[in-house]
Parts: sequence; structure tokens; C-alpha cells
Amino acid sequence: MKEIRGIFSFKMAGRKQPNSIDSQILSRIRSMGADWVFTPGDFHDLGSRTAIDLALLRHKRAGTIRQLARGIYDLPSRHKRLGLLSPSVDAIARAVVGRDAIRLQPSGAYAANLLGLSNQVPMKVVFLTDGFSRKVRIGKQEIILKRTTPRNMAASGRISGLVVQALRHLGKQHVDDSVVRTLQRRLTDDEKKVLLSDIPYAPAWIAVIMRQIAESRQV
Repeated sequence: MKEIRGIFSFKMAGRKQPNSIDSQILSRIRSMGADWVFTPGDFHDLGSRTAIDLALLRHKRAGTIRQLARGIYDLPSRHKRLGLLSPSVDAIARAVVGRDAIRLQPSGAYAANLLGLSNQVPMKVVFLTDGFSRKVRIGKQEIILKRTTPRNMAASGRISGLVVQALRHLGKQHVDDSVVRTLQRRLTDDEKKVLLSDIPYAPAWIAVIMRQIAESRQV
């Protein structure tokens, strides 16, 4: 009986119990929704880094999760007609910020798109960063992280940083009344207050436009 009991105990110990790190990780992933892009750091409270890495590796090999880049994963989502979907650029950017403890500022055509000044999402999305310059390729999408000056990152994470980069992308000669009206309609009164407070961080010609946008606040 002792021998049989010992074998049974060994088999039970080898099984994945409901509270195993694999189960806990999968439960968290599913609770966050389809567009959540995650890194091992998102599960630091569930176990050691080695245990988390091994659990993610097992889920990856099982096809439960998809590895997008080094240390970046998502839960694959499939569309009936479009097939396997890619996560949003914003979701990927949030994961990179969490993984590398850096700041990112959308710039160029992507900043213009986020503000409704362009209808196209570029295949190469550029973020300014206070971290190292590098590229992250997710399928056909390329995300470029470009190290920049502290001044360019002063308003990162705020609407003013987005406005500055979008207007800089369009260029002074292409920022007309239509662009100004679009931003006046799109921004809330609170966001316009932020524009006013961040005017010192903007180039002179953009500062004039930011003030024009901000002064359209409702009373």
C-alpha cells in the first residue's frame, strides 16, 4: 500500500493544479481582453521570473499565446474574413513602455492620425523616446523608437505632446484654418487648458497655433 500510495502521490504532484502559475497567467490574460499585449513583467506577482518565462514558453508552444517580439506576447484573435489579427500599435507601445520603463511620444504621421488629421495609419510608426533607439517589427508593422532630446519629451503622455508632433509633421505651410478647426472640435476644454500650460515646450510657430486652439474653449 505504501508503494501504491507513493506512486499516486507522485502522479498527482506532476499534474497542473488549478492554482498553478500556468493557470493563473492564462486567467489573467483572458480577463484583460483580446487586444492586451503583455510581457513577463505583467505577472511578476505570480512567481519568479524563471517560472513565469517557462509558463509563457509552455503557452506559446501550445499555441495559446503568440510571441510578437522578444518578451512581448498577445492572445491571438482571428477574424472570419481577415484571418489572424494584429494587435493595435497603442497596445504594443504600452507593452514596450512597461517592459523597458521608458517614455514614448507618438510622432510623425501616426501622431497626425491619432488626432484625426490623417486617415492613414503608416506601416512604419515612429515614437520618440527617452530610451534607446531601436526597431520592433510585428508582422508587417514596424515600430521605430527614436531617441530624442529632453525638450521633445517634456510633454510626452499629454495631448500637447501629440499636437506638437502632429503639427510638426504637417509643416507650417500645410497647417491651415481647416486643421485648426479640426483640433478645436476634437479637443476638450480640459485638453485645451493643457495646451496653454505646455506652450513653452513648443516651437514658436506651433505655440501660436496651440494658443489659437486653446482660446476656442467654451464658456
